Amino acid sequence: METKLSNTSSPLYAVIDLGSNSFHMLITRLVADSVQIVDKVKRKVRLASGLDDNNNLSEEAIARGIECLSFFAERLQDIPKENIKIVATATVRLATNREDFLTRAEQTLSMPVSVISGTEEAERIYLGVAHTTYCNANERLVLDIGGASTELTLGSGYQIKKAVSLNIGCVTFNKRFFADDYSNQQADAAVAYASAELAETAKRYLSMGWQQVLGGSGTM
Repeated sequence: METKLSNTSSPLYAVIDLGSNSFHMLITRLVADSVQIVDKVKRKVRLASGLDDNNNLSEEAIARGIECLSFFAERLQDIPKENIKIVATATVRLATNREDFLTRAEQTLSMPVSVISGTEEAERIYLGVAHTTYCNANERLVLDIGGASTELTLGSGYQIKKAVSLNIGCVTFNKRFFADDYSNQQADAAVAYASAELAETAKRYLSMGWQQVLGGSGTM
């Protein structure tokens, strides 16, 4: 069913997240000083599965992404361009041919796409969780396991103390360790690789400490 987006004088706002596993679109409006969700769409594009050993993004993966963005573009027609923000994350950061994808994405959306850094991604994830989750703990660790990266952020309330993004994700791990089959040996190799990648961050974070852990990803 098509959603009616322009049934009130309150302006609409939209955010699109071009993630490594899923693309998300959130459309909201401000009503009585609170944010009201008008429409929310999630499409599993698995963009990261198109990265080869040289981080070149395949044409098939790009085509899946553009098909999804064509659908999103139809929903954006009634929203002022200045009220729209579009960001891309780990897979587009890693892709050696990112400009090919970005050019086609921006043509499809008729809007610029911002490629945010891993640290910025981690910080935004933390603030999103902090503003939408009730938590008594003063010190919190927020985790997000994405398709091609994992973000870990320590903070207190709305204040960020440390934010890190690591190039380990559910889609890239599936492709690297479990592309053909699943075995205990493959699982052990995946765990060992993840542990090595996390070791330095874990040591630093453990020294800082936290009171509660919150996960903000579909994988969890």
